[in-house]
Amino acid sequence: MIPCPCHSGKAYADCCESFHRGFAPPSALALMRSRYSAYALGLVDYILTTSQTAQKSDKREIEAFCAARRFADLEILNVQEGENKATVKFKAVLFQGSRDASFIETSQFIKSGDRWMYVSGCVNS
Repeated sequence: MIPCPCHSGKAYADCCESFHRGFAPPSALALMRSRYSAYALGLVDYILTTSQTAQKSDKREIEAFCAARRFADLEILNVQEGENKATVKFKAVLFQGSRDASFIETSQFIKSGDRWMYVSGCVNS
């Protein structure tokens, strides 16, 4: 069993893998977890296609971000999900070399048709 990079405690095959292969996450929280996993695995195309605002020109920057960090843990701090809008606050525990690069972010999501999309995030100090 390969553990899922989103730290759900489930196997990757039973958690985020199906979303990375094209199935729509059923909630904003599932999308957020699958995006964290995609960052950890360097699945840049998934990150771009699940973002309302990302551009193809962002690809190299995202690749560099993924390659330079070790994704150590994900802690969900708060979820507020409505029918078509959601907010997820989380702590991403990351390391860049031996330096702690962790952060807390509050992310905004919208549901467009049957798919949740990442809109924006605000990193909390």
